[in-house]
This record gives sequence, C-alpha cells and structure tokens, in this order.
Amino acid sequence: MELGRIGIWHSRRKGDPRVIVPAVEQLGYGAFWLGGSPSVEQARAYVEAGERIPVITGILNVWQHDPADVARDHAKLTSDHPDRFLLGIGIGHPEATSDYKRPLKTTREFFDGLDAAETPVPKDQRLAAALGPRMLDLAAERSLGTHPYFIDAQHTRFARERMGADALVAPEVAVVVEEDPETAREIARAYAASYLQLSNYTGNLRKFGYTERDLENGGSDRLIDAVIPHGSPEQIADAVRTHLEAGADHVCLQPLGHGDEPLEDFAALAKALL
Repeated sequence: MELGRIGIWHSRRKGDPRVIVPAVEQLGYGAFWLGGSPSVEQARAYVEAGERIPVITGILNVWQHDPADVARDHAKLTSDHPDRFLLGIGIGHPEATSDYKRPLKTTREFFDGLDAAETPVPKDQRLAAALGPRMLDLAAERSLGTHPYFIDAQHTRFARERMGADALVAPEVAVVVEEDPETAREIARAYAASYLQLSNYTGNLRKFGYTERDLENGGSDRLIDAVIPHGSPEQIADAVRTHLEAGADHVCLQPLGHGDEPLEDFAALAKALL
C-alpha cells in the first residue's frame, strides 16, 4: 500500500466524511488518518467515501476493544475494500483509562490477540502509536511501524534511529495556517491545552529538552512553535520537511483553527507540499 509522503489527520468527530475524504483524495494526499479513537467499523464510512486513498486509524484504543473483534472487522473491511485500510492501534493515556497499567505488556498482548484471531491482522497491515524506546521497539518488531503524536522533529529522528531503516515512521503534525504569530499561537495553545495535561506527552517532551517552564501556561513559544508549526503554507512546508529530513517516511498534517472541514487549508498545504 502506497502512502506517499504527506497525508491528512482528521478527527472522526469533525465534519462529514463524504466531504472531507473526497477533498483530501482529489488534492493528491497519500493517506487519510482518522483520529478520535475510532473503531474499525467507524472507519468504514471514510473508506467508502473515497475511491483510492488509504484510511488509517490513528488510533484505535486497545483498552476499548477486543482484539478478536478488531481482527474480524478488519478482515471484513479489507475484503470489501482491498488495499484501502490500515489498522493503527495505541495504548492511550492513564488520565483517560482507569484500568491503565503495564502499557507495554498490554500492547504486546493486543498484538498477540490479533495474531491468534480466526483471520489474523497481518504485520504489514497494522502499526502502533509509540513514544518511548521500548514501545518503539515493540512497534518495529510486531507491526509496520509507528504513528507518534504531539512530538517535534527531534522525536522523529529518535524514532528513526531506534526503529531502523525498515520501519514506517509516520508522525502526526498539527499546524496552523495563519501568518500572524500571536493569532496562530493562540489557536495552537487552545489545541495543546488538553495534551499538556497528559503525562505520556509531557514526559516525552521533557526527554527532548523541554522544561517545566516550557510546559506551563499553555506551552512556551519554543514548545508551541516546534510541536505545532504555524505561518504561511510555505513556512509550514519547511517545518514539515524537517520531519522528513529527520527520517519520517510520511507526515500526516492536522490543520487547526478553521472549522470542522478546513478545505482551504488542505488545498493551500497541498499546493506547498505535493
């Protein structure tokens, strides 16, 4: 399955798939990443809204699903629409799951369940969100690769070096197409607020040199500008290229601040990057 270099990440909670997916496909993006913790069945509407573009869950939360059920739904969807769907899974966050414990063991056991299902999900049809070194190792061992979220280009370089040349590294990068820096940072901080309350993300950012001061008050300019690039489409394209140069195979963009169906942002970024 060919994903191209640039995709779009979009939450299932925003917009109409019958509008969003055809627009992304027609602009020439390589993949559509479906956020908002979707199930495989919830991804079906997005697969069916397009003609060619692959749809990838970013991510299916392993706490919310039984791997045998996921494998069954995956087999049905990929039988109905060959080469149009990849299963992205992830462990989520302790702040959101009361039973959260031993994330590495739980993710490994979910992979075991996918392998043991009546119709297993093949290794090259699944990937895993990963931030830390051991989860990156597991993603490289048991799947196509990784889909990190809320990271900067330093992490992309680290993921590539840790996982080796053969693994897929496909980071999400939220962006704000807005040339006024203060307006752009205001939009970015509104988005970042909830993520800066999640220990998996803040712990990861600390490992890459961000301080407590960077994490306070909605995020410092240094952190916000690195994790959520803003500016003209051309300026954002330059920031995206830093991830590609750091080792990303594919970058999925999440435009912020312009409604649930930011079609103008999709078009402007496509012109700059595709």
